Amino acid sequence: MRKITQLGMMLAIVLILWSAAGNSFRVIGSSPDAAKRFVGTWRLVSITSNGQPDPIRGPHPTGLIYYDGTGHMAVQIMPDRPRPKYASSEPTPAEAKAALTGYAAYFGTYTIDERAHTLTHHRTGNINPSDAVDAVRRYEFNSSDQLILTPVENPMRQLTWERIK
Repeated sequence: MRKITQLGMMLAIVLILWSAAGNSFRVIGSSPDAAKRFVGTWRLVSITSNGQPDPIRGPHPTGLIYYDGTGHMAVQIMPDRPRPKYASSEPTPAEAKAALTGYAAYFGTYTIDERAHTLTHHRTGNINPSDAVDAVRRYEFNSSDQLILTPVENPMRQLTWERIK
């Protein structure tokens, strides 16, 4: 009986390791070298629409985006605007709407398609429930420390990110 238990435990460990290794490659969906270029923490430099500051988020929005080596990501973007305090401990509906307007936050996994030069964020959790689950972005590296993401559904919008070291 003890031998069967040990064999079952070893089999479970092998299956877990095999699954983790397989998921890591499947989630990244690209060569390890391509995926390594994304891994890290990036600070938002700018968001432009038609070459102008994004009207919803203002001239100097702030944000961070994270990519890890296992294929997970998270992003938060806060608009450039005054942040008034709520009149009481709970926001009114108008105050809550004002706080959320222009704010972006989601997390999930990501895949890279090197041939198409696209990066897809597969959103698991999102502050905006009406957004599509998958957000496809064209990507371009200006240098190893600057990344430009362009939503495929809105090619006139660009988000420029700078690697935090």
